[in-house]
Amino acid sequence: MKKIILFLLLVPFCMDAQSNNVQRFINKQLKTDSLWKNAVVGIYAENAKGKPVGQWNPDMPLLTASTMKTITTGAGIELLGPDFRYKTTLAWSGEIRDSILYGNIYIIGGGDPTLGAELPLSTPISEVFGQWTDAIKALGIRAIHGLIIPDDRYFTDEIIPESWSWGNIGESYGSGTSGLCFYENTQIFYIAPGREAGTPAIIQGCYPEIPGMTYHYAVRTTPKGSGSGTYYFTSDLARTGTLYGRIAVGRETIAPIFSNKFPHLSCAQQFGSFLAAEGIECRVSIEDIDDVHVPPADSIFRISETLSPTIAQIIRETNVTSNNLFAETILKTIGKEISGVGSYDSAAVVMERFLTSRGVSLTGYTQCDGSGLSRQDYISPRFFCNFYRMMLKSDNFATYLESFPMPGMVGSTLSGVLKDEPQEIKGRIHAKSGSLANVKCYAGYVESAKGPVRFAILVNNYSARTSQMQPKIEGFMKELAVYAGKNK
Repeated sequence: MKKIILFLLLVPFCMDAQSNNVQRFINKQLKTDSLWKNAVVGIYAENAKGKPVGQWNPDMPLLTASTMKTITTGAGIELLGPDFRYKTTLAWSGEIRDSILYGNIYIIGGGDPTLGAELPLSTPISEVFGQWTDAIKALGIRAIHGLIIPDDRYFTDEIIPESWSWGNIGESYGSGTSGLCFYENTQIFYIAPGREAGTPAIIQGCYPEIPGMTYHYAVRTTPKGSGSGTYYFTSDLARTGTLYGRIAVGRETIAPIFSNKFPHLSCAQQFGSFLAAEGIECRVSIEDIDDVHVPPADSIFRISETLSPTIAQIIRETNVTSNNLFAETILKTIGKEISGVGSYDSAAVVMERFLTSRGVSLTGYTQCDGSGLSRQDYISPRFFCNFYRMMLKSDNFATYLESFPMPGMVGSTLSGVLKDEPQEIKGRIHAKSGSLANVKCYAGYVESAKGPVRFAILVNNYSARTSQMQPKIEGFMKELAVYAGKNK
């Protein structure tokens, strides 16, 4: 009798997963495909009541790639609040005599990842610098004899996580965050070919500048039609960088973008140049905050404060465009604002306490960074769904959901997903994508009349091309959307 009762209790729980096309698609289209047999796959989808709709290794922790951003941004909007803004402060010390500041200008960073960024949500840097310049002029200062000191101590001195691969840290997506960000912590180089193959390429300049930076250029000119490509190696240990690559004869100037591990110095350098162009004499040098004696806080006069967009706006940019810098900044800000220490270690402690306090089991959860670039991030599909279920209860859920891209959304990482499907299918899906070498993932929500379906599909270690895996990944999401449309 006990076995019969147990069977009857289990039947309603299992029926939903076994009686819909989602699970049948997994069983017949994915598990039988030779390309998928060689991959490590984790799938879990649940309906509004928390019952499984489809699953395959739902409790297996796997690499997440950028789907990790949905966890970081969810925690960020909950712990910081949707109206949280970063602050960047301008200050001075010393004395002013005869319109000359005999002292220093301080740019005190508050972690704003949008400062100097060329994005629609960012304040143009000319306006920010103009505001700071007006504040200096309002003091009667017409010349500065001293230092411009960029203060990046809002976060601890660890611009990138330890778990990032060396090959990533020179790329623009491997910029990492800083207490004083600038231009999304990147540099753009302008490179033209030499007159003939075998000669050095012509480096026409870069933006922003890094004071005291030593560059080694190893970009060669190659025969016409041979192709072009560049890569850049740098670190935050010393102000040196090496640019390698090739550019073909006759090619127009190229403008590759790479990471900048000294964004705080670039911010100060560009502001100094702006001041000079505005007629303020600048007999100054740019010095790292660690290399100077900083006077007591009460002797530094704060004269201007710049605010970032809200965290709600920032998380939308983070998820829609998969901005690694923004995700890393949000994670470290969680540590800073909750514990007082802006480090990855403090953020990890805060995240675990937050999840536990919200009733989300830590089983299947290992997070080493905010963006998912680390290959030491391991999350199970079930954990994603548990997290998404928790976010449904939040007052911030509507704002959080809006940050997820939708298939066909212009400018998003899902712009080409399900492109041949009708809007009836695409319009139900809110999902974040994630990609690394041999890793492809999607996670998010699918709208239904009874409440959102939650899902995660994590595909790791496949040997095929991503383009070969993509159709059936999209097929799975299509089946979820069809199921959600019938779930009335």
